[in-house]
Amino acid sequence: MAKQNVAEQFVDILARAGVRRLYGVVGDSLNPVVDAVRRNSAIDWIHVRHEETAAFAAGAEAQITGKLAACAGSCGPGNLHLINGLYDAHRSMAPVLALASHIPSSEIGLGYFQETHPDQLFRECSHYSELISTPKQMPRLLQTAIQHAVGQRGVSVVALPGDVAAEPAPEKAAELALVTSRPSVRPGDAEIDALVRMIDEADRVTLFCGSGTAGAHAEVMEFAGKIKSPVGHALRGKEWIQYDNPYDVGMSGLLGYGAAYEATHECDLLILLGTDFPYNAFLPDDVRIVQVDVRPEVLGRRSRLDLAVWGDVRETLRCLVPRVRTKENRRFLDKMLKKHADTLEGVVKAYTRRVEKHVPIHPEYVAAVLDEVADNDAVFTVDTGMCNVWAARYISPNGRRRVIGSFSHGSMANALPMAIGAQFTDRGRQIVSMSGDGGFAMLMGDFLTLVQYDLPVKVVLFNNSALSMVELEMLVAGLPSYGTTNTNPDFAAVARACGAFGLRVEKPRQLAGALRDAFKHRGPALVDIVTDPNALSIPPKISADMVTGFALSASKMVLDGGVGRMVQMARSNLRNVPRP
Repeated sequence: MAKQNVAEQFVDILARAGVRRLYGVVGDSLNPVVDAVRRNSAIDWIHVRHEETAAFAAGAEAQITGKLAACAGSCGPGNLHLINGLYDAHRSMAPVLALASHIPSSEIGLGYFQETHPDQLFRECSHYSELISTPKQMPRLLQTAIQHAVGQRGVSVVALPGDVAAEPAPEKAAELALVTSRPSVRPGDAEIDALVRMIDEADRVTLFCGSGTAGAHAEVMEFAGKIKSPVGHALRGKEWIQYDNPYDVGMSGLLGYGAAYEATHECDLLILLGTDFPYNAFLPDDVRIVQVDVRPEVLGRRSRLDLAVWGDVRETLRCLVPRVRTKENRRFLDKMLKKHADTLEGVVKAYTRRVEKHVPIHPEYVAAVLDEVADNDAVFTVDTGMCNVWAARYISPNGRRRVIGSFSHGSMANALPMAIGAQFTDRGRQIVSMSGDGGFAMLMGDFLTLVQYDLPVKVVLFNNSALSMVELEMLVAGLPSYGTTNTNPDFAAVARACGAFGLRVEKPRQLAGALRDAFKHRGPALVDIVTDPNALSIPPKISADMVTGFALSASKMVLDGGVGRMVQMARSNLRNVPRP
């Protein structure tokens, strides 16, 4: 048997850790690793057009599967392109291993062609970022990187000079015992005892849920039912907690709706479950607050806490449910359910007013029709900006659908690359990229990746020829919109020129049929929908100091507009409220 080189051993270890794809762009210092992938049947090289796409795709794959995913970039400019997608993966708690290949080891520090210092550059967007200097170092360093990514749920970066990758691997290298899954974390008895006392003493308890409630839907529902608590959620908690939820009072934040804000402010005990909700202006400062999270470093960094509980949400609730007293009084819950339904009934008019005949097409109508015709287990990848609004308001979770986006990092152009990574996990699952024209155009070159690999991703393009979220920010700040308009081509014609299915929709009556035709197509497809750039209305009381980037800073006021099927959900839950 021929002796392995370092690159071959590197790829073998990745495969043993469960990595099935390495996303990237080939080149110079990376070539030994790419050649090792070519000769290893356990792992595939996925050739994208831009390394930023590679990192976004790996992050999406990790979010969908919960397993380690990987990407790579060649020395200097190549791996620098990874950084935006890696920031997103890291802030989304997606376990990703990034290979940053490096210049020849003998030239490091001497101003060589394309020289950067990747082991330093990526430290802010990773749990671990180190340079492999010798072949003997590689196995243990790669093992450490993998275990950081998996154990701490985020990014690890390994810098590997091309000449080291081509050297012979050390003989009799140890078979490494790799950690590829996380343990459950139970809180300490003292914290459980204290939390039980606080819940039993409180008259009005509200639960506010984030992405840390993944896998804990049943436990949250049982707990809320026992203590008669309204349940609100952050955007990243929506897909895990809103469905089959008779205690739902909506979402808080700039994109929020319903009674979540009131429920979190009118309670006397607020329990934050698995959320690092960043917009502290929406959190109360005059009620008792408990935060439960598996990451101790986030406890208390958004609001003052009366109790910090370090543990998994599911394990914590399993400890609590048998011990807390059942609350019989549901007046607070019923009040919030009614307020939630009334609020949604009020804003739904903004969506129903002649929207089926409105030209240019109302984007909310597009999102509502998309919600109806998409599969029940579809994965929606969502561009940052107004597509976030439409997904938050109109895509109905059901426990099988997934909705992922750059919800913490807030990057443009994430939807298409994320759709690539999501589709590779399951070619038979419907993957829908909800793209804005600005975001799509930014990384449009990787539409060719869909065609090259015949990935059946469906791009639903909200084309209003504007950067609408930026225009909204300018409007709220009292500034005229400037530099926000896009001169766009017929994107459907571009899709067809690339070899994909493409349709352009300019009238509402064409919409449902176009989406169904695209979804029936076996390969990649794009539906270019011309939408109204003036569709969004905002409450008149929003003032200039309320928007900082993507966050509303000082008010409960949120964007006005429709809410799709959520109003039916609220009406259904309202039926549970006893009538006098």
